[in-house]
Amino acid sequence: MDAQFLDLLAQKYDSEEKVVTEIINLEAISNLPKGTEHFVSDLHGEFQAFQHVLRNGSGKVKEKINDLFREILTEKEISELATLVYYPEEKLQLIKGTFTNKRSLHQWYRQTIEQMLKLISYASSKYTRSKLRKALPSRFVYIIEELLYKTADINNKESYYEAIYQQIISLGQADKLIIGLAYTTQQLVVDHLHVVGDIYDRGPEPDRIMDTLIHYHSLDIQWGNHDVLWIGAYAGSMVCLANIIRICARYDNLDIIEDVYGINLRPLLNLAERYYDDNPAFRPKVQPHTTMTEQELLQITKIHQAIAMIQFKLEMPIIKRRPYFNMSERLLLEKINYDKNEITLDGKTYPLDNTCFATVNPQQPEQLLEEEEQVIEKLLFSVQHSEKLARHMKFLMKKGSLYLRYNGNLLIHGCIPLDEEGNMEEMRIEDKTYSGRKLLDVFESYLRYAFAHPEETDDLATDMVWYLWSGERSSLFGKRAMTTFERYFIKDKETHKEKKNPYYHLREHEETCRRILEEFDLDPDHGHIINGHTPVKEINGESPIKANGKMIVIDGGFSKAYQSTTGIAGYTLLYNSFGMQLVAHKKFNSKEDVLHNGTDVLSVKRLVDKELERKKVSETNVGENLLKKISVLKSLMEYRYMD
Repeated sequence: MDAQFLDLLAQKYDSEEKVVTEIINLEAISNLPKGTEHFVSDLHGEFQAFQHVLRNGSGKVKEKINDLFREILTEKEISELATLVYYPEEKLQLIKGTFTNKRSLHQWYRQTIEQMLKLISYASSKYTRSKLRKALPSRFVYIIEELLYKTADINNKESYYEAIYQQIISLGQADKLIIGLAYTTQQLVVDHLHVVGDIYDRGPEPDRIMDTLIHYHSLDIQWGNHDVLWIGAYAGSMVCLANIIRICARYDNLDIIEDVYGINLRPLLNLAERYYDDNPAFRPKVQPHTTMTEQELLQITKIHQAIAMIQFKLEMPIIKRRPYFNMSERLLLEKINYDKNEITLDGKTYPLDNTCFATVNPQQPEQLLEEEEQVIEKLLFSVQHSEKLARHMKFLMKKGSLYLRYNGNLLIHGCIPLDEEGNMEEMRIEDKTYSGRKLLDVFESYLRYAFAHPEETDDLATDMVWYLWSGERSSLFGKRAMTTFERYFIKDKETHKEKKNPYYHLREHEETCRRILEEFDLDPDHGHIINGHTPVKEINGESPIKANGKMIVIDGGFSKAYQSTTGIAGYTLLYNSFGMQLVAHKKFNSKEDVLHNGTDVLSVKRLVDKELERKKVSETNVGENLLKKISVLKSLMEYRYMD
């Protein structure tokens, strides 16, 4: 090993004892059981439901409480304790309101703190003391460690421990300690979080999900098609920007654009008021119990039309300058007979309904009006100068990737483009051809370049981000064409169908999944593909576990827009040292329902894969890095401290 590197390393480990201690520490850690991984997907702005799943660890918190206290506490008491761990601030206030005197409250404090310390001791049993210490609330570390590690021979220190409890309560610190212990428990139950795509769009609070993830202790993100749309807008893609505003208008979420990210939509509204009227095809999907005036409804309907027409126009120059995108059939504004108000697609002519072509020049349909051009440029300037959006997009880039190889599994939001025979589908980009893993690597390199150069708005990298949203060989889109235009303007629902990539029926076959795992240098005997993107219609009998367990699809419908067709409210996946479990969730009503009634949203847990032997840290990605460090430290020992 390079002597200069070892000399630098010796500055940190400047004695034989330090090197030996670190080797022993790392070797010991590598023999611990692997931590629990928690997989979620397709959150689509549903912050409240996501928060609940995150806080209860997809049932792991309650499972550990049951393990410890099933012989001691009633079912109701177990639910109360679980809810206290999920929502400590709110539940504390409710519980304290039931006590009529201080003595009873102080007894409850003492009992609850002891229970939560037992829970933390149990939840941290496979971690080092150092890791536990980092998870504890900093202001109470010393006190908690004293109480956690008290000796079995308590007689000598009984008054010592009693004084700690008494002072915690009398000094008014019990609430803060319980809250800290609750969040520590949540952190210990889940070691690492995987977000398998689509944080954004449809739901009302993607920004709050992002704020939560930024402060989460350990996670990674596999970008979804909707996430890439937002990244693309920030990276300078006007057509991606038009898409996100159109989707927000469609789902009545324009306040995300205006109020959350501070992007002024007034110029767009002024344009919309000038050229558009009411149009049933563009009225927003309003959530039940939402109150909206007729004027507000009309304004959103007009904005929706204005931005949709800008989007359709902006798509056309990209399609023309990138012929290898193979999207010429999507030059739809050129296929319209404006005199007869009809369009010809694949040799068949359809009448158009609910049209809004007031700003379209039939001779040059892709041409933006000067006003439209000014509006989209102002919007892009606002997007790229939104401090909050910048923070969220930079975090998405830092923690995100198109796919991830982690602990022997392949995590990917969408698909690996395949042909009907199951071969990796090829795409020619400029003068080179790519497929499989190399194609995804090229897509990601273009996305990262576009993000790093937001001033370049018409280059190949920026165009490629939009292709990831809607191109036929995109690993995120996974369909032959996006029929947004047809859904707005053509009644014939045959034109609305979006043909999926063969991946989506071939992934039912074990051989296909094994071939994909091999393409990504993963062991097909032990690895799994973990997928999101397409809601599993459990209501129709579809199984999320496919290909003899090699494929696990965890998009079960976090988004309320999908729940009527899926029949559930999302899947999550847990992978601990004993194996994998898939969790199906019932519809999440409200945090208040959980707080007052102890209602949980867990349904059935299904065993996906049971480890024959308990998996150790040494067999994980983290373990690989530990073993490399051990090897380096042993080299340092030989170089500096052995004769």
